[in-house]
Amino acid sequence: MQQELYYKEALKRGQKEYRARIAKDEDPYLPVMDTFVPPEKSVKGVRLGVIQIPVNHILGTKTAGRTNAFAANFMPLLEEGTEFADKWEALYRSHLSEGIRDPIKVYEYMNRFYVEEGNKRVSVLKYCDAYSVPADVIRVMPDPSDDEKVQLYYEFVEFNRVTKINFIEFSRRGSYRELLRAMGKSFDEWWSVDEQRRFSGAYYYFSQAYRQSGGDKVKTTVSDAMLSYIRVYGYSDLLNAGEAELRMKLKKMWEEIALQEEEEVIELKPAPAKAKKPSMLERLFDLKPDTLRVAFIYDAMPKKSGWVNDHEMGRRHAQTVLGDRVDTSIYIEKYQEGPSAIEKAIADGNKLIFTTSPRMLKQSLRAAVEYPDVVIMNCSLNISHRYLRSYYPRMYEVKFILGVLAGSLTQSGRLGYVCDYPIYGQIAGINAFALGAQMANPRAKVFLEWSSVKGAKEAALSLNRQHIHIISSQDTARFAEDDRHSFGLSHIGREQTELLAVPVWKWGVYYERILRGMFDETIKDEYDNSSRALNYYWGLSAGVVDIEYAPGLPLPSRRYADFFRESLVHGVGTPFLTPFYTQSGEIIGSLQHALTFEQIIRMDYLVENVIGSIPTYDELTPTGRSTVDMVGIPQARMPKKEEA
Repeated sequence: MQQELYYKEALKRGQKEYRARIAKDEDPYLPVMDTFVPPEKSVKGVRLGVIQIPVNHILGTKTAGRTNAFAANFMPLLEEGTEFADKWEALYRSHLSEGIRDPIKVYEYMNRFYVEEGNKRVSVLKYCDAYSVPADVIRVMPDPSDDEKVQLYYEFVEFNRVTKINFIEFSRRGSYRELLRAMGKSFDEWWSVDEQRRFSGAYYYFSQAYRQSGGDKVKTTVSDAMLSYIRVYGYSDLLNAGEAELRMKLKKMWEEIALQEEEEVIELKPAPAKAKKPSMLERLFDLKPDTLRVAFIYDAMPKKSGWVNDHEMGRRHAQTVLGDRVDTSIYIEKYQEGPSAIEKAIADGNKLIFTTSPRMLKQSLRAAVEYPDVVIMNCSLNISHRYLRSYYPRMYEVKFILGVLAGSLTQSGRLGYVCDYPIYGQIAGINAFALGAQMANPRAKVFLEWSSVKGAKEAALSLNRQHIHIISSQDTARFAEDDRHSFGLSHIGREQTELLAVPVWKWGVYYERILRGMFDETIKDEYDNSSRALNYYWGLSAGVVDIEYAPGLPLPSRRYADFFRESLVHGVGTPFLTPFYTQSGEIIGSLQHALTFEQIIRMDYLVENVIGSIPTYDELTPTGRSTVDMVGIPQARMPKKEEA
């Protein structure tokens, strides 16, 4: 009979899997959940009811009863002509004629399923490459732990609770929440049945296009690749794109997907590369490159924003110094319908584009994928996109010096710090200031407020009301119409504010050095010789940040601060010498060594002498949320209820 041929083929698959596992010295049979999850723990499982589960997520059996009847791929191992084979064939015929409708019974652990009733049904469905099966599911939760897989699973459970979607699996923490934000969903918003169907359909078509594009040949999962696609093109595009369009766009952004396979997706460049020597031909004939057209994209007018004005002054410096080698121009991103400012700049022939705010990250990434011949650099930190380069100064070095200065000047030991956004790099600034203050005054405490929660002026006044007068405020001076009470390190009294020292963003130097790197192709070589996302993270040693003292600052205080400045400039000092303690009492490091730049960027804790906390997502202003959506640290993306 034809059906017998099908069982014979299934048996061959089982025997082949069995032999392959034996050759690798692996268990050839189905995994048994009871061997790694105590049965008494399963008794406490939560019943989810009858739901559709992905067949490829069914891994083994609950108990050892029928284990030897199946190979590890659920294909049969018992010979033809047995009662088992007859029942398997009967199930196969039933599946062909009317489908398998009766739910199987399974236990779910870490989003994998182990069968208690229905092993042969699962075997038939896997043989037929079925996508899903109805199942009566009992979920068994792992104990909470610091294990990355366990924490990722808890994020999945939270996502699954409101969406009822169980086939999405990400490999990096925070991805489930990022997906919800990209869809315009809140973290606790329940999905309707229609929304579940639309999402499932979009996922199915994407998975087909992904596999046809070579997704089976790379380690990046369908879910991770889909999230990369959404980062570039948006969720609405995913819903509306056909398979042909999906394949075309996947081809354009393939390096972005391949980047997910890297253990470290970001390559930091802590200092400018050494300039390449000109060739003999260039020296003989003094050849000069064609004028490079460079666009600077701002999200506000320079007259309205100190941050933008600083970048504009930097652009003018670079234009003046480099002369006719560059032709720079500015564009204002107004976040309206129609072509973005980046698209307009590209249409005008600009080959290098600086987007000066992390809020422009999404537009920057999409343009970088769509226009690979244009170099696009976004002013932000810790972005993991292959096509898009980022740049940001190590301002925490200056904050450390300000902390040393503040600690030496305070009499009460109570210092204030106003931070803008809980984003990558900013936490390092807070901690560097606090450790610097502690070095100068072991009793120093740093009281923390956030301008993205209270507003800049109210944050400083709140510290004042606590009898705190030496305050490190925002890093950029603003204009009269802005909500800024002070900037830099100041002594804020009842009657007047006395400036003590200010951090200096030397954007002109930054842009000049990047542009020179474009001319001698060191920037190009760095990109061509790396498979990771490039982040330019320069500091005092590169001359892109510095500190200026107020005229009235006492000379001994200047000399004290300059001692630490010189140690950082020459690379003999560091703000983050371990060991030191966090607020929770955790010790960072055990021996005296400097944290790596990666560890500094990814700081998600506050050191022990900081009084205050990292704000939660719903505490932030709308501008704060939009910034955190792009480059915020994980804690700042959490809703308030989870911080309790």
